[in-house]
Amino acid sequence: MKKLKFYVLALCSAMSVVSCDAIERNKSALNELGKELAAIADDAQQPEADESMPTHTDYQYQMQASPAGTPEQILRRTGYVASYNKDTKLPNWVAWHLTADRTIGPAKRAGVDFEADTDVPAPRAEDSDYYGSGYDRGHMCPAADNKYSKKAMEESFLFTNMCPQNGNLNRGDWNEMEMACRAWAKEYGGVYVVCGPILYKGKHKTIGKNKVVVPEAFFKVVLRLGDDPAAIGFIYKNAEGNRPKGDYVNTVDEVERITGIDFFPSLPDDVERKVEAKADISEW
Repeated sequence: MKKLKFYVLALCSAMSVVSCDAIERNKSALNELGKELAAIADDAQQPEADESMPTHTDYQYQMQASPAGTPEQILRRTGYVASYNKDTKLPNWVAWHLTADRTIGPAKRAGVDFEADTDVPAPRAEDSDYYGSGYDRGHMCPAADNKYSKKAMEESFLFTNMCPQNGNLNRGDWNEMEMACRAWAKEYGGVYVVCGPILYKGKHKTIGKNKVVVPEAFFKVVLRLGDDPAAIGFIYKNAEGNRPKGDYVNTVDEVERITGIDFFPSLPDDVERKVEAKADISEW
């Protein structure tokens, strides 16, 4: 905007101090100045870049189809989309487009507090629900996937992006899978990731005064597009363990059967059928 004002003043000054003959002789230069002024004026109408805005605005493959009748509130965050369930106080699923540039940047998790999400109705999960529960506050969309933006980092600590998770799992095999997804994002130019809790039939354990449900297991599905599209699924019991990634592999079709979620419904039907029926960790 300062640059625009400078050019306006310069053009006005030039017009005021020269004669008509001089204007005619220098018409070409004045025309060029006028063109630059018009271009700057057009640029001034554009919003300034905001590092907190999503780097990727295409939500096509981030939207999943939850089972019919599931309580659901869609939350669009800077770094992810979440489907929130007011009955369980958990996300049904959390999805994001992971690219290499999202894993680097100035945003750090140090000093960022876990926060109740006031965009969802009370009662809702709070930090106190986890006190003395024996469970970690397990990120679904990891903090390390949101280093590119301070706002994205802060939103990753909302409890609508958390589930009560076994500490050994959270810091062990689940963390290893998060690191694998970041490696795949770099190798393939980006991947779509969806994860969330698995609740089997029957009564569920809860924690805290707000009765946050403890999942029996967790799922993660990963999709890569491009010339050789592929997808793979994983299921982890919410329990201690130390096993290789291959032990958790499932087809996306199998994860759909267990969760009732239709993953990546925006894919062309032929591609969806092909990639969701196969799971081969050696291809990743």
